Amino acid sequence: MRITPCQAALAAAITLNLLLLLCSRLVPTVPPPSPWCHHPGDVPRAVPRGVPGVTVILRHTPDGSHHDLASTSRSFSSLPGVTVLVATEVAPYPPVPLPASVTVLSLRPEPHRPPPQPELAVRTRHVALVPDGARAVPGLLRRMKDVLEATSDATIKVVAAPVGSVRPRCLTLEVDIKAWTARYGHVDHTGAHPTAHPTAHPTARCGALAGAPAVLLLRTRDLFSLPFPLTPPVVTSLSLQSSLRGWHLLLLPTAFPLAPRPPPSPHAQWKAQNSLENQHRALMEQLGIKLELLPDGRQRWHGCAKETPRCFGTVHSQTPQYLTAGRWTPPCCLRALRVTTQHVLAELEAAGVRYWLEGGSLLGAVRLGDIIPWDYDVDLGLYREDVAKCRWLAAVLSTGHPVEDPQGFFWEKATEGEFFRVHFSRSNRLHVDLWPFYARPGGIMTKDTWLGHRQDVEFPERFLVPLVPVAFAGFTAKAPNDPRAFLELKFGPGVIENPEYPNPEVRRLAQDV
Repeated sequence: MRITPCQAALAAAITLNLLLLLCSRLVPTVPPPSPWCHHPGDVPRAVPRGVPGVTVILRHTPDGSHHDLASTSRSFSSLPGVTVLVATEVAPYPPVPLPASVTVLSLRPEPHRPPPQPELAVRTRHVALVPDGARAVPGLLRRMKDVLEATSDATIKVVAAPVGSVRPRCLTLEVDIKAWTARYGHVDHTGAHPTAHPTAHPTARCGALAGAPAVLLLRTRDLFSLPFPLTPPVVTSLSLQSSLRGWHLLLLPTAFPLAPRPPPSPHAQWKAQNSLENQHRALMEQLGIKLELLPDGRQRWHGCAKETPRCFGTVHSQTPQYLTAGRWTPPCCLRALRVTTQHVLAELEAAGVRYWLEGGSLLGAVRLGDIIPWDYDVDLGLYREDVAKCRWLAAVLSTGHPVEDPQGFFWEKATEGEFFRVHFSRSNRLHVDLWPFYARPGGIMTKDTWLGHRQDVEFPERFLVPLVPVAFAGFTAKAPNDPRAFLELKFGPGVIENPEYPNPEVRRLAQDV
């Protein structure tokens, strides 16, 4: 059969249309660019990183005060081979015209746009995080990059340079995720880093920087391997995440200038300080850090307090939620338990109530002199006939209602059975359990409520006659006169030397060691 030219042309047209239709189905539609983008045709795409040069990221955190983004971005975008991005949750305000070469990247997810992926906008091998107000110095970014690539210390992942006349403090940093704690210390300056130059401020190897702004330069792949690469405050955030990976920062002696600004009004100063504190608090919550131990010995707390709920919810199967996540009791909760215990013991002793440390609390006293680091309450035994001697327990019994004492501790009868609880506060339900025991015939101590815990067993009264002092949580408490025998009766032989979580069927200590 012969095909005419007209038939061939028609067949070619149909084939072409089919191919175009197939391509339109296979190639995804490019999302519309952000209205903040200064390049309407530019949509970040995944491209191989390795382009020479440095991408400067200005991390804008709106606090209502005047910013210097326009001048800062103009200064750094004038450098050859440097791309400038402004990363922010909201468009910079007050609005200012940025240089045409500068792109503003939105970090806030919006329902009508694809999720933010700032890493797709960075195409260079290196990236520099620059604070607002810094001014470029020709050649300094290149020198920072050369130092990073030349160092023989594999733990150096960030090179920093001061901004302004005040040099950041170089600190050591250890982050203990299991204990929800960050520990800062002073760096030993007896020896300078091998790359140091003979200047007043030698190059220093740091775990963290504090006290003054700095430019941070690192490899792009390292920055975006972090779970929170651009979370403010950037220097603190990067230091904490670096510490968890064994990374260090190298602080150079040469500084970037800081643009002079008129002194802020008291209100503007308060707003800026308040914004910084809120950012810091939000970062600690995001990273799960409840306590910062500062180099001067001060403590900065970020967890629960008297007026807030405790850090964890209802405990099931003797295993709090944080334990299933491989963490131990938050330090703020341990602190509240210690304070509550000390208060309860003072009340019981003043009233002449015979009490003793019970169960895991006695185990912690014998093993550590403190609360076991994964325990979530404190247990005390007491003689049932002494309960009414304590004015707060007597009030609970007589009224049938909880009682709040003048110090804000909350005394109540437990709903689960015949025992009492003393909470840190009405809001914060970290508590001490008070278990009334009495002697049955034969001198065996028993009680009316058993919760099926491993240590729920009767025991001879001879362990309580006499009671003996024992160090516990920073003070002295009363304990059975033969703690080892008492504990091995309750838990089994070797319990002191072989620590284990309360319910090994749910989670074992070996999983977290």
